[in-house]
Amino acid sequence: MPDPRLTRDIEETLLGGPVRYTRDQVEKLAEVDGEHARRIWQALGFPAPADGEVAFTDGDARALREIRALMDSGLVDEDMVLQLSRAVGQTMGRLASWLGDVWLRRLAALLPAEEEVTPDAVRAALTATEELLPAFERLMLHGWRRQLAEAGLRAAASTGTATDDPAAGLATVAVGFADVVSFTRMSRRMDGDELAAFVERFEGVATEVVAECGGRVVKTLGDEVLFVAREAGAAAEIGLRIAERCDTDPDFPRVRVGLAHGEVIMRLGDVFGTPVNLAARLTATAHAGTVLVDGALAAELADSGGYDLTTTRPRALQGIGRVRPRVLRRGRSAP
Repeated sequence: MPDPRLTRDIEETLLGGPVRYTRDQVEKLAEVDGEHARRIWQALGFPAPADGEVAFTDGDARALREIRALMDSGLVDEDMVLQLSRAVGQTMGRLASWLGDVWLRRLAALLPAEEEVTPDAVRAALTATEELLPAFERLMLHGWRRQLAEAGLRAAASTGTATDDPAAGLATVAVGFADVVSFTRMSRRMDGDELAAFVERFEGVATEVVAECGGRVVKTLGDEVLFVAREAGAAAEIGLRIAERCDTDPDFPRVRVGLAHGEVIMRLGDVFGTPVNLAARLTATAHAGTVLVDGALAAELADSGGYDLTTTRPRALQGIGRVRPRVLRRGRSAP
């Protein structure tokens, strides 16, 4: 069991105060219906506390009151609150886990090799964390505002076009998957630190390439990155740069890439639809270091002049049917 005093210190530092309310108490303070509050809590990724369990802080009560005020304004409804809560829970849960890992590694690096992490050491780290929290919070808020501005610009750019319907969450884009070849076999030879460093480097490089070429990372899955790009040429450049990286960087893994073009549903930051499934299937059948594209993307690239497209034999892809992929390479005149 964790040290109760250490638990209290963590709560007071990171939650702005100790837990002091049961579920019934926090619902009454916020004047929020119990069932609705439970659904919000679970959408954020937390199990509903047992009746009578003290699990909520003053900050939780304030957050529920603000949610109630938003709903009272008529600008949002319950479904939208739950959707946003799920998005916040998933995004912040991953961010918190990442920061926690970095924080623990940093803490371990500061300790002598023979010394274990003690409650006093954790308290010292909490003190440092408390000093850094305002800067972290400003950075996260600024990053969120920048991403929101980009989303607004994308919606504005698609308004009035025949192929995009922002209200319905539809967009015509190129979708790509980049997948590390033989990741399972490689991971068995690595210890925890080596595997973490490997995944961090792959995700970091892939994210940089996607951003440089004007695409957007939708999500990362350790050995795989899903991205989208408005322009077919941008998607092609992303795929080729990632696939070619191991030729000049011996520490970067062999990667295979699949690209497809078409209409997708964009919802809560994720993308769905046939092009997504097709890109995933193409990735699974691509050889190491190659980029496979579907016919729709090949047609978009046909007049670009910077790429060579070699048609392969037809193949059956699960859930898709028979398709004839193209191997994408740089044109002879390309740099």
